[in-house]
Amino acid sequence: MDQYRAWSRRLLAASRAADRAYYRWAKRTHVTWHVLDLLYALDDGLPHSQKQICEAWGFPKTSVNTAVKACQAAGYVTLEAMPDQPRQRQICLTEAGRACAKEALGELCAAEDRAMEETVARYGPSFVEAAEFFFSRFREAIDKNLSEREEVRSP
Repeated sequence: MDQYRAWSRRLLAASRAADRAYYRWAKRTHVTWHVLDLLYALDDGLPHSQKQICEAWGFPKTSVNTAVKACQAAGYVTLEAMPDQPRQRQICLTEAGRACAKEALGELCAAEDRAMEETVARYGPSFVEAAEFFFSRFREAIDKNLSEREEVRSP
């Protein structure tokens, strides 16, 4: 069990170091970290609701909302009614938003691609599947633990 704890700590430390790199990148490109996250999430060219972004990327609702408002004010996004859910709004990049995303994300994504190329060359593509598996098991264990704690506290 001690080895599992050591591996988990190494993986978390690496994850936090990557988070710090994204944060430093955001500062370099003169956008907030949350705006960078939003631009990254929207950079697939598809419209997304705030709820979809929060669920898919694990971003806090308040952070996404703040980033959306900042991007709206800057003219980077528009909010449009979702065809299948009129009460929800989909966030769409404007031309200015696509240009901002390209500027903010271009070199960042190139760095990610280089890191992925080197990692896959060394460990194989199953590295990505293994990381996804670990993080999904971790989230499930946390969710189960929190659920059990809530049940104990309920009268």
